[in-house]
Amino acid sequence: MRSGLDRVRYVLLFEVLLLLVLAPAIAFVFDKETSDTAALTLVLAAKAMIVNMIYNYFFDKFDAKRGVVPTERTGLQRVFHAMGLEVVLTITSLPIVVWWLDIAIWQALAMDALVMAFIVVYTMGFTWCYDRLFPVAQPKQDLFEAGDAA
Repeated sequence: MRSGLDRVRYVLLFEVLLLLVLAPAIAFVFDKETSDTAALTLVLAAKAMIVNMIYNYFFDKFDAKRGVVPTERTGLQRVFHAMGLEVVLTITSLPIVVWWLDIAIWQALAMDALVMAFIVVYTMGFTWCYDRLFPVAQPKQDLFEAGDAA
């Protein structure tokens, strides 16, 4: 499994790159002040970093119990991982977005749907690239043997 420092590096890189794209895009698409969307995006990013680390920790444990090395997930496993993360992030973000932008929940859901569609693809691509740049040095065989012993 990944170390705590590796998880921090992952989350920081993930969020910084995402912020550089999302803050100006949300301001443009929804005709809001860039300062408002940038501040909101920073708050959501801080929340997302915490949720992301917790989610990935438990998802990696889930994979390990099934004998899957997290850096060697299949494409379908990566889709499941990315979509699960987005569901958790949506549930925890909607109240913040509604309050911050003073919009109706349906507007926040529409905004979230657009952002989520982008982030699902982004998460899958980012994680795949990250796994290639920073692979876990844990052989697949050790996980299978550990699972057989339990």
